[in-house]
Amino acid sequence: MIVSPEEFDAWIQEALAGLPARFATLADEVSIVVEEEPSSDILKDLELESEDDLLGLYKGVPIDQASFFQPAGELPARIAIYRGPILRLCRTKAEVIHEVRDTVVHELGHHVGLDDEEMPY
Repeated sequence: MIVSPEEFDAWIQEALAGLPARFATLADEVSIVVEEEPSSDILKDLELESEDDLLGLYKGVPIDQASFFQPAGELPARIAIYRGPILRLCRTKAEVIHEVRDTVVHELGHHVGLDDEEMPY
Protein backbone atom coordinates (compact mmCIF):
# COMPACT_ATOMS: atom_id res chain seq x y z
CA MET A 1 0.00 0.00 0.00
CA ILE A 2 1.43 3.37 -0.99
CA VAL A 3 0.43 6.17 1.38
CA SER A 4 2.03 9.59 1.71
CA PRO A 5 3.44 10.53 5.12
CA GLU A 6 0.80 13.28 5.38
CA GLU A 7 -2.03 10.87 4.66
CA PHE A 8 -0.63 8.35 7.15
CA ASP A 9 -0.45 11.09 9.80
CA ALA A 10 -4.12 11.92 9.14
CA TRP A 11 -5.00 8.25 9.59
CA ILE A 12 -3.07 8.23 12.89
CA GLN A 13 -5.18 11.17 14.06
CA GLU A 14 -8.36 9.29 13.08
CA ALA A 15 -7.17 6.25 15.02
CA LEU A 16 -6.38 8.35 18.10
CA ALA A 17 -9.75 10.11 17.90
CA GLY A 18 -11.41 6.69 18.07
CA LEU A 19 -9.65 5.52 21.22
CA PRO A 20 -11.93 4.47 24.09
CA ALA A 21 -12.15 7.26 26.71
CA ARG A 22 -9.91 5.59 29.31
CA PHE A 23 -7.17 5.13 26.70
CA ALA A 24 -7.60 8.62 25.24
CA THR A 25 -6.86 10.06 28.69
CA LEU A 26 -3.69 7.97 28.94
CA ALA A 27 -2.67 8.95 25.40
CA ASP A 28 -2.60 12.58 26.55
CA GLU A 29 0.23 11.63 28.93
CA VAL A 30 2.62 10.38 26.23
CA SER A 31 4.09 11.64 22.99
CA ILE A 32 3.00 9.60 20.00
CA VAL A 33 5.43 9.79 17.10
CA VAL A 34 5.57 8.12 13.71
CA GLU A 35 8.84 6.53 12.64
CA GLU A 36 9.43 4.82 9.32
CA GLU A 37 10.99 1.58 10.63
CA PRO A 38 12.26 0.22 13.94
CA SER A 39 16.05 0.46 14.17
CA SER A 40 18.25 -2.61 13.96
CA ASP A 41 19.34 -1.91 17.56
CA ILE A 42 15.73 -2.06 18.78
CA LEU A 43 15.11 -5.29 16.86
CA LYS A 44 18.27 -6.78 18.34
CA ASP A 45 17.38 -5.66 21.90
CA LEU A 46 13.91 -7.20 21.55
CA GLU A 47 15.31 -10.30 19.85
CA LEU A 48 13.14 -9.83 16.77
CA GLU A 49 14.25 -11.11 13.38
CA SER A 50 12.19 -8.80 11.17
CA GLU A 51 11.12 -5.17 11.33
CA ASP A 52 7.65 -6.43 10.40
CA ASP A 53 7.40 -8.04 13.85
CA LEU A 54 7.19 -4.63 15.55
CA LEU A 55 4.37 -2.16 14.86
CA GLY A 56 4.92 0.15 17.84
CA LEU A 57 7.13 0.63 20.88
CA TYR A 58 6.68 2.27 24.27
CA LYS A 59 9.70 4.04 25.73
CA GLY A 60 9.49 5.51 29.19
CA VAL A 61 8.95 4.81 32.84
CA PRO A 62 5.57 3.16 33.43
CA ILE A 63 3.35 5.26 35.68
CA ASP A 64 3.20 2.50 38.28
CA GLN A 65 6.99 2.83 38.65
CA ALA A 66 7.26 6.62 38.43
CA SER A 67 8.57 8.40 41.47
CA PHE A 68 9.08 11.95 42.63
CA PHE A 69 12.67 10.91 43.31
CA GLN A 70 13.46 9.87 39.73
CA PRO A 71 16.65 11.36 38.33
CA ALA A 72 16.27 14.66 36.53
CA GLY A 73 16.57 14.64 32.78
CA GLU A 74 14.35 11.59 32.24
CA LEU A 75 12.79 11.82 28.78
CA PRO A 76 8.98 11.95 28.67
CA ALA A 77 7.14 8.74 27.83
CA ARG A 78 6.59 8.16 24.13
CA ILE A 79 5.06 5.69 21.77
CA ALA A 80 6.64 5.14 18.37
CA ILE A 81 4.30 3.92 15.63
CA TYR A 82 6.22 2.23 12.80
CA ARG A 83 4.77 3.27 9.45
CA GLY A 84 6.53 0.72 7.23
CA PRO A 85 5.50 -2.45 9.09
CA ILE A 86 1.91 -1.24 9.48
CA LEU A 87 1.58 -0.39 5.79
CA ARG A 88 3.07 -3.77 4.80
CA LEU A 89 0.57 -5.54 7.09
CA CYS A 90 -2.58 -3.63 6.14
CA ARG A 91 -4.40 -3.47 2.82
CA THR A 92 -6.92 -0.68 3.44
CA LYS A 93 -7.25 2.62 5.28
CA ALA A 94 -9.71 0.99 7.71
CA GLU A 95 -7.19 -1.77 8.50
CA VAL A 96 -4.46 0.82 9.14
CA ILE A 97 -6.69 2.81 11.50
CA HIS A 98 -7.72 -0.37 13.34
CA GLU A 99 -4.11 -1.59 13.63
CA VAL A 100 -2.83 1.79 14.82
CA ARG A 101 -5.60 1.99 17.43
CA ASP A 102 -4.82 -1.54 18.68
CA THR A 103 -1.08 -0.79 18.71
CA VAL A 104 -1.53 2.44 20.67
CA VAL A 105 -3.78 0.69 23.21
CA HIS A 106 -1.17 -2.07 23.58
CA GLU A 107 1.65 0.43 24.11
CA LEU A 108 -0.48 2.42 26.58
CA GLY A 109 -0.79 -0.83 28.49
CA HIS A 110 2.99 -0.75 28.91
CA HIS A 111 2.64 2.86 30.09
CA VAL A 112 0.47 1.67 32.99
CA GLY A 113 2.83 -1.21 33.76
CA LEU A 114 1.16 -4.17 32.01
CA ASP A 115 3.21 -7.00 30.52
CA ASP A 116 2.40 -8.35 27.06
CA GLU A 117 0.43 -11.24 28.60
CA GLU A 118 -1.83 -8.79 30.50
CA MET A 119 -2.80 -6.61 27.53
CA PRO A 120 -6.44 -5.99 26.60
CA TYR A 121 -5.51 -6.52 22.89
